[in-house]
Amino acid sequence: MASLFRPRALRGVGQKLESEMLRVSTYIAPSRISGVGVFSAQRLQEGTRIWEFTEGVDWLLTPAELDAFPEPYRSRLGHYVYLDDAGTYVLCGDNAKFMNHAEAPNCSDSDPRFTITLRTIEIGEELTCDYREFDRAARSGGALFG
Repeated sequence: MASLFRPRALRGVGQKLESEMLRVSTYIAPSRISGVGVFSAQRLQEGTRIWEFTEGVDWLLTPAELDAFPEPYRSRLGHYVYLDDAGTYVLCGDNAKFMNHAEAPNCSDSDPRFTITLRTIEIGEELTCDYREFDRAARSGGALFG
């Protein structure tokens, strides 16, 4: 299970890696927003469904299950999980876990089952979202781990 916590995107500095699970072609690269981000490898029309929750790829973890992870893994997970409205932590198993927050995002997660583009996205453009749409902890302004 430890390999789960060594994101492939961090193996090589600036290395571009293709997404395997998102519904569109993406890659991970350095972000102007924070660390690394998810970038579109194709032109996307407004309203394109780019991600959807996929059982077997994306993990649902109860707070007790998350607490059971030993350090340093538990702390590292805090960078990649979000807390849904049911009080369950979600870990995206694909490049979606690298999406950065933006106050004026180009993608929407207003439906918790999927993410869509809010406008046309050009090749090489970073995909962004507003964490407050899907992350209860972000809406409350609190940290994931108290």
